[in-house]
Amino acid sequence: MAIVPTLSGSSESDEPPHPYRWAMLGGVWLLYFAFALSIASIAPLVYRVMSDLGMNRAEMGTVLAAWQLTYIFCSVPCGGLLDKFGPRRTMFASMLVIALSVALRGYASDYVTLLLAVMVFGIGGPLISSGAPKVVATWFTGKERGFAMGIYFTGNATGGIITVALTNSVFLPAVGGDWRDLMLGYAVFVVACGLIWLVISANPASRAMEAKLKAEKKHRSRDVFMELIKDPIVRLVLLMGLFILFYNHGMNHWLPDLLRSYGMTPTEAGYWAAIPTLFGMIASLSLPRMATPDLRFKILFALFFCAAIAAILVWAASGPLLAFGLVLQGMCRGAMTSISILLLIESGDGNTNRVGAASGLYFSVGEIGGVLGPMSMGAFAHATGDFDASLFMMFGIACLLMLILLRLRAVQHGIWRHGA
Repeated sequence: MAIVPTLSGSSESDEPPHPYRWAMLGGVWLLYFAFALSIASIAPLVYRVMSDLGMNRAEMGTVLAAWQLTYIFCSVPCGGLLDKFGPRRTMFASMLVIALSVALRGYASDYVTLLLAVMVFGIGGPLISSGAPKVVATWFTGKERGFAMGIYFTGNATGGIITVALTNSVFLPAVGGDWRDLMLGYAVFVVACGLIWLVISANPASRAMEAKLKAEKKHRSRDVFMELIKDPIVRLVLLMGLFILFYNHGMNHWLPDLLRSYGMTPTEAGYWAAIPTLFGMIASLSLPRMATPDLRFKILFALFFCAAIAAILVWAASGPLLAFGLVLQGMCRGAMTSISILLLIESGDGNTNRVGAASGLYFSVGEIGGVLGPMSMGAFAHATGDFDASLFMMFGIACLLMLILLRLRAVQHGIWRHGA
């Protein structure tokens, strides 16, 4: 008989955590790895794809942002699918949709067909972004939850590192230099990751967890979302998430091409562009665990400040300063999202329905910034011929995040004083 794992926020919180939680964490880590690989697949190939399809940077900016556009509209419905069918089946379905998106990119013949292929990703992506944090929050509690969330986010970082660093130096030569064949290879890998997830989540302990989740008292999705929106802290965190993803997606998608504009070869640009992702992985493991409620404000403020400095240092474009700027940017990238999601998850009573809804709402709103970031950077680069204006824009976004966080702090203190 399977031992039913403890659910966070349940009356069984005194029971020891189930050992299979680490296998489940490994499963969602692999899904997020494939998720990140799919997102990053075009960035190291921007110059090849633009040349092959006759595109300019403004058009490429819309392509890089296209999946976030469909993501915005699919996030809320995907939350309902997660509640109805559970994370096992829905996240496997997500992998199939993502694989389809990547494969279609390999058959693109022009700007429009590539745009549509990338948009397909946004149909399946929300099932991972909403479902995986829900799995982590279900299997892990207390201080261990922050550490587990950090490990989960390293899947995104690792997928980005490998894709950006090795595309031009290893993967592309392995398929004869044809970027279309590489897309098809990536699609096969994504399907394989989905199948591995099916095997991991077939364990009796996982099945017992899903059964218990479905047996919990459910609230209508609309009621849960309305409850979240009415919370002033949630609204500010959502606004923060919008600008975090504006900064992250803009810098992530355009960094390889930005570095090429400094005179680097595609291979050199790939290695340098992997620096932020490497340090982002380290930060995502350490900083969320350090970000206890009493330190969370200070750590987030420091991250936003470093994000502003990073934009200036990347603009400076000299060897040591550029490397340091990329390190700072990576540390911010790796921790800003996970810590801000923790603010949402822990803003309520830990109910798993709220966790899934909060995660879905965060990315639904945040991906508005995810659309605008790459598009804005591409438009500025196309209009000016370089990335200077784009980097100063990112400096301003980081400063705005500091102001939003200060406002959040003031609202929190006001609520606490009123409650007292």
